[in-house]
Amino acid sequence: MTPPPPPAAGALPLQGITVLSLEHAVAAPFATRQLADLGARVIKVERPGTGDFARSYDDSVNGSSSYFVWLNRSKESIALDVKSAHGQQVLHDLAERADVIVQNLGPGAAARLGLSAQDIRARDPGKIVVSVTGWGSTGPWADRKAYDLLVQCETGLVSLTGTPDEVAKVGVSIADVAAGMYAFSGILAALYRKAVTGEGATIEVSLFEALAEWVGQPMHFTAGAGRQPGRFGAQHATIAPYGPFEAGDGHTVLISIQNEPEWARLCTEVLELPEAAEDPRFASSTLRVAHRDEVNDMVAKAFAALSTPQLETRLTAARIAFAGVNTVSEFLAHPVLAERDRWRTVETENGPVQALLPPIDLGVEPRMGAVPALGQNTDAILTELGHHPCAVTGSAPAQHESEG
Repeated sequence: MTPPPPPAAGALPLQGITVLSLEHAVAAPFATRQLADLGARVIKVERPGTGDFARSYDDSVNGSSSYFVWLNRSKESIALDVKSAHGQQVLHDLAERADVIVQNLGPGAAARLGLSAQDIRARDPGKIVVSVTGWGSTGPWADRKAYDLLVQCETGLVSLTGTPDEVAKVGVSIADVAAGMYAFSGILAALYRKAVTGEGATIEVSLFEALAEWVGQPMHFTAGAGRQPGRFGAQHATIAPYGPFEAGDGHTVLISIQNEPEWARLCTEVLELPEAAEDPRFASSTLRVAHRDEVNDMVAKAFAALSTPQLETRLTAARIAFAGVNTVSEFLAHPVLAERDRWRTVETENGPVQALLPPIDLGVEPRMGAVPALGQNTDAILTELGHHPCAVTGSAPAQHESEG
C-alpha cells in the first residue's frame, strides 16, 4: 500500500491515515476517537440492527447514550454482518486499505475473522495492528471477561478509594480510559516509526496492565512501607492537610499543602495561628499525617469562621492551592472552559450537543465531526470499495464480545 502523503501545512497531523476499528464499549473507541480528533479517517464496524452496545448504555443525550456521544464523534459507521462470507470479504478489503487496525473483540474473535496481527502483518508487514484486551492475550486470565470495575478491583484501586468504613470505585471508567490512552500513544509512536522506517507494529494494551501502571505510587508505597495507604475519602493518604473543608457559608473548599513554606503561610496568613507553624507536632508532612486529626480540626475551625470569598482572598494572597468541590453541573459552567473557548457544537442524529475540545492543543483546530448514526456510512463505504450495499449488511450480529 502506498503510504499517505504528509499532511499539508496547517492540516491536522493524521490527515491521510485510515483506521479500521472493530470496537465497542469504551477503551478502543476512546483511542480511535482521539485519532479522529487529529484528522484520521476512522471507520467503525458495528453490528447490523444494534451496533456498538455502548449505544444503549443510557439515553440521556436527547435519546442518545452519553458514552457513545463522548467516544464516537468524527467517525464513520458501517453496519456489517461479518458472519457472512460477503461481509468478511468487505472487512478484509477495509483492512487492506487501512493503515491501522484496532480491535477490542473477545478472545480469539479477531483470529476467527482472519484479522489477527499475525494474519494481517503476514500479508503486509507495514500494518499497525492494535489489540485492546482485558488481562492480556496470554497468561492464565487470557479468556476471562474484563470490565472496568472488575479491573479496578483486581489492581487494588478500589481498596484505596473511599472512606475507612467503605471502599468505592472511581467515578469514571478509569481502566478503560487508561487502556485507551496507551493504545492511542502506542499508535502515534508506531506511526512515527513507520514514517521513518516503513516498519509496522503489533501493539497490545490490556486494561489490567494499563491501570496497574496508574497505581504505581501506592504499589511502591506498599512494597516499601509494608502497608498500603489508608482510605481517607477526599483527603490525601500521605499528605496533610490536603482535603476538603467547609467554609462558614456551607461551601466546601479543598486545600493542598505540598511543602513547609506553604504550611507556614497557611498557618500565619490564612488560619492566623502563627504558633501552629512552630508546633513540633506539625513540623513535617509525615508528622502532620501522623497528627491528621489535630491538623484537620484546627483547619476546620478556622475555615468555619470565614465565608468562601474571605477564604479565597486569603488563600490566594498566601499562594495556597485550593479548589471548590464542584458538582458536574458547576463544572459545566466553569469559567476556565468558557473563557478559554473550549466548547464546540457536535452534531448527532438527535440534534446538536456541546462537547469539549480535546486537551491536546497543536495550534490547529481539531476535528469535531458528527457522531454517526448506526450504519450511516455503510452504503458510501461499500460503494467506495466496489461492493453492492444490499449484499453485505444482513441482520446477523458481528462477533463483538466482551472487552477483554
